[in-house]
Amino acid sequence: MKSLLVKVGSKSDEIHLLIAFKDDFFMMKNYVFFMGLFFLFIACGESEKNAEPDQKGKTLTSYVDPFIGTGGHGHTYPGATVPFGMVQSSPDNGQSGWDWCSGYHYSDSLVAGFSQLHLSGTGIGDLADLLFMPVTKKIDMTVPVEKQADIPYLSAYSHDNEKARPGYYHTFLEDSKIDVELTANQRTAYQKYTFQKGDEQSVILDLGFAINWDKPTKTTLKLKDKMTITGYRYSTGWAKNQKVFFVAKFSKPIVTHQFTGDRKEAAGNSVSGAKTSGQFFFDKAENDTLVVKIALSSVNIGNAEENLDATNSSFDEVQQEAEKTWEETLSKIEVQTPIDSLKTIFYTAFYHTHLSPVTFSDATGEFRLQNDSIAKGDFTAYTTLSLWDTFRAQQPLLTLTDPDRVSDIVNSMLAYYGINKKLPVWNLYGNETNTMTGYHAIPVITEAYLKGIRGFDAEKAFEAMKTTMMQDDRWMDLYKNYGYIPFDLGNESVTATLEYAYDDWCVAQMAKALDKEEDYQFFLKRSMAFQQLFDPETGFMRGKSKDGKWHEPFDPKFSKHETNTDYTEGNAWQHSWFVPHAPDSLIALMGGKEAFSAKLEQLFTESSEISGENASPDISGLIGQYAHGNEPSHHIAYLFNKAGQPWRTQYWVHEILKTQYSTMPNGLSGNEDAGQMSAWYVFSAMGLYPMNPASTTYEIGSPVFEKTTLNLPNGNKFTIEAQDVSEANFYIQSAKLNGKDFDQTSIAHSEILKGGILKLVMGPEPNKKWAVNEAPAN
Repeated sequence: MKSLLVKVGSKSDEIHLLIAFKDDFFMMKNYVFFMGLFFLFIACGESEKNAEPDQKGKTLTSYVDPFIGTGGHGHTYPGATVPFGMVQSSPDNGQSGWDWCSGYHYSDSLVAGFSQLHLSGTGIGDLADLLFMPVTKKIDMTVPVEKQADIPYLSAYSHDNEKARPGYYHTFLEDSKIDVELTANQRTAYQKYTFQKGDEQSVILDLGFAINWDKPTKTTLKLKDKMTITGYRYSTGWAKNQKVFFVAKFSKPIVTHQFTGDRKEAAGNSVSGAKTSGQFFFDKAENDTLVVKIALSSVNIGNAEENLDATNSSFDEVQQEAEKTWEETLSKIEVQTPIDSLKTIFYTAFYHTHLSPVTFSDATGEFRLQNDSIAKGDFTAYTTLSLWDTFRAQQPLLTLTDPDRVSDIVNSMLAYYGINKKLPVWNLYGNETNTMTGYHAIPVITEAYLKGIRGFDAEKAFEAMKTTMMQDDRWMDLYKNYGYIPFDLGNESVTATLEYAYDDWCVAQMAKALDKEEDYQFFLKRSMAFQQLFDPETGFMRGKSKDGKWHEPFDPKFSKHETNTDYTEGNAWQHSWFVPHAPDSLIALMGGKEAFSAKLEQLFTESSEISGENASPDISGLIGQYAHGNEPSHHIAYLFNKAGQPWRTQYWVHEILKTQYSTMPNGLSGNEDAGQMSAWYVFSAMGLYPMNPASTTYEIGSPVFEKTTLNLPNGNKFTIEAQDVSEANFYIQSAKLNGKDFDQTSIAHSEILKGGILKLVMGPEPNKKWAVNEAPAN
């Protein structure tokens, strides 16, 4: 039995509605119906309050709910961090499983401790390094642990005693009666424990703790002095070569301690082994509060000590500074609406787009590469580069809000390129995981350069792009030899071909910008590879053999997860639309604008059954065969703009915004994926979307806010006003840009940077004459 929890009102006066469903499918099928009842229920109690403006001085951070996405399959964590921070101090339930990729899931009621590294929204679990847990008695750390129930320091907790806001987390450990609070700055995590008066005060540090793919291989703990412990944790998993060095400093002296190595108690002031742990005891008579600050490094313990906050700031001062940092970050986009729930969804989404990539270089500028060499640059290095996801909208969002950070991200990717002579695919803690298809560092670089971001060596970047797309790994040899990837020779052949074609187009645009005409022509021609896989008889992109024969039998709803499949985490319905660089060519292949639009409409209205015994679990958030819970669908609703039917883009974008996001813990319809799921909402709620990120233009959809103001880094302001917008008025009737008629469905990045006002007049019926006579997209 599944349940859907709806919270109505503020924290102080919320009403809980619990609706039970027998399974996930039933839940999704009836979501819109129950949400209709929900909004009818709250209308009387909320309409008067929502009609009033926000109370004076209400902060943007107060709208953020870090628990959104911690339920369902969102895979987010609720703990404390700062924007793109090196440390993410957050609770871990001690479970392994897909829904515990972040270490935490809202359905759980047990906590194993609070580790310092976490992933936000990924579909693979790793990290959860350096687990601290306060306790009130001696714990036997020699017992073997195979599952959550075996963890000897496990405690119950309740969501009733749990709080989270940007830069802060709190819970109450029911077994030991300890209050735990977490906060952080860029490179230091802070944990504060408040014990009951008279109780023993002790802390466990378990370097053997691991979840999901992670496995410790070598760990060391050392008592440096009466206030400080140091050590390291080497592990393998999704990141094959992860080395975490750390220092932890307590607010009062360690009275005594007990080390354990590979399940045996060890005497002395240090211990080494595959799995080590320490229990530290403190004077309970001194006071009831204990604070520990923790810093880490990929390089060595000395660098971890450099990263440790050397100020004498109190926990509260650090927490207040973290909240201030988040407030400044969130104020980069200001929205106006009388509906608080929309602000909660929006600012939580904006918050989630700032959790990764994460800072990887130390205060010294150094960071470890996969081959154990140490790099050093004059930029901040970043890792957790989920590029298959984030190139679509999260990275484009940063070009508007954080262009300097984009330069550092590009420089980080070029540093990783230096090791393997390939740009990163999915970089985790400095390790290339080769997860997912394509080389989507390429569109990130092209987009940055074409948008005027210049904080990196463009010639070096182009060399890396070209070299990456001319090497032979990851089916590139097949792509070069056949002009597509044959399904009988390579895996995920259709998706990989389409994505390589887009990457080729991005290389071509970079070559053009750098006056490399021969390269431009070569890669532009190769970017049409998608034409090789379009089957005019069925109207879908299909797998083709090395002999040019279609993959039979064919069912466009069929999905097979990961191995011996034509489509990555999806099916033909979801993947046949990925030609963002040449939509007019795709429209022509599908028989012209009318036929294309009919097929696109069918995508959203087709029945939602997915066939296949091993269908991908990532296919979620279904509206017909459109799957908003996974990234390949994210650009599709905006394709109606290119087919001369922008009112259908407006309709379906509105429908997605309304049905695929909520204020609940399971308020995301799929994995958050390092900020991409939330970035789609941030852009689309404003009324924009980067359908082709490297085109440097944004498609216009259907905004939900009366007014959105982008406070741009160059000091300008760009405002989107949606006159008369409401639940019923989501169709654009007319538009003006800076007072002049605006009759097009896209707007240039350069136009936004100038500042100005885009005014949209909204209404309940489509205006089928607005922006339907644009020039071809290509």
